[in-house]
Amino acid sequence: MDNWKNLIHLFVTIFLSYFASLLVNPTIADVTLAAVCPGEDECSLAIYLTGFQQAIAGLGSVIMTPLIGNLSDAYGRKSLLMIPMILSTIPFSILAVKRTTEFFYVYYALKTITSMVCDGGVICLSLGYVADNVSEGKRVSAFGMFSGVISAATVFGTLAARLLPTAQIFQVAAVSSVAAVVYMRIFLKDTARDIEPLEEPILKPGKGTTGAGNESLENTETVKKISLPKHIIRLLSSSVTFSLASFVAFFNSLAEAGIQAFLMYFLKARFHFNKDQFADIWLITYITATISNMVLMPVLGSLLGEETLLCLGLFAGFVNMLLDSIAWAPWVPYASALLGLLLSLASPSIRCIISKQVGPYEQGIAQGCILGISALANVASPLIFSPLSALFLSNSAPFNFPGFSILCVGLSWFIGFLLSTMMKILPVLSRRRNQPCTLA
Repeated sequence: MDNWKNLIHLFVTIFLSYFASLLVNPTIADVTLAAVCPGEDECSLAIYLTGFQQAIAGLGSVIMTPLIGNLSDAYGRKSLLMIPMILSTIPFSILAVKRTTEFFYVYYALKTITSMVCDGGVICLSLGYVADNVSEGKRVSAFGMFSGVISAATVFGTLAARLLPTAQIFQVAAVSSVAAVVYMRIFLKDTARDIEPLEEPILKPGKGTTGAGNESLENTETVKKISLPKHIIRLLSSSVTFSLASFVAFFNSLAEAGIQAFLMYFLKARFHFNKDQFADIWLITYITATISNMVLMPVLGSLLGEETLLCLGLFAGFVNMLLDSIAWAPWVPYASALLGLLLSLASPSIRCIISKQVGPYEQGIAQGCILGISALANVASPLIFSPLSALFLSNSAPFNFPGFSILCVGLSWFIGFLLSTMMKILPVLSRRRNQPCTLA
């Protein structure tokens, strides 16, 4: 079942796609400020626009990501993956033409709409594809490699952003995004998902068949017939581990959304950082994340287990934000970025834990369900952190602590860490071997 050749094509596709997305990441704060508040380093309007975009995109992802994952269980990963991949090329093309205020607002509107499908859709379908091609025992390495590819794309994207002028960044991003779609269309192959006798789906109704071919057809029809809310409720209540992982995923994503959206505004106001300095920090973070995901996680995963790696990653995130919030010199954010070596272990560990809780015909809906919950965090994050960031970076702050909102981001990771310490993993095959298997 270990089809690593198929995964290589997926990794190339994801690398090109994320390279495009993350190439613009260090630049977008400067572009936003230049478009809505020219000549200013502090701008509440830019913060609120970023938060509103994140909230709307997250709200859409709550609905769209589980739906896309559910459909991919029936109709295949590649067919569904084409949709978010194509949509993601559109916003880059707008700013590749011009970056005036008018073009920025067109980009802003299209990016908000397409993000509802793209932000969670690409990663949900990709994770399902990884689970289709790798056996349960090797998924910790596969999910680590997948996260490592994203981190590597971020490193190269950030390095390119550091070297390229702003005028060319969005042009290169548009070309890379289109190249990802073309490569995927030509080389990526959908794969059959074999099922083992003991590996009956959680979402399967009472009746079943013993034939492998009939089992495949029946499970496909099951995915089509059962309503999506019923899927999600049944999955969330299928095990204590799944439920705890859902809460951990929420708080992890709450923190990730906060740091991605508001850390740059804090550093710009606190130390007057610009595009190049943002790029340097992201570069340090994702170089360490690439090493961690591709080297440390495959080794430590088999020795310590996903639950231990998850605890380490979440606690490292808390320490990272604690240091940033009290940063007393411009070098502190650079030093704290080295904690990306451990912080990057959290997300792939959650995905691996979830993957092991369900069968092969539930990978799409399971990953979509967790990513939908994570998208809820993208809605909550700006509601919490936008007012805090705007307040504590203004002259009317209740007390002098500009990094208070960043500390609150860290507390989200700390809550997730506390929940993760209660998690014990029992893979789906082990759970079902201890239960009677009912076949008609």
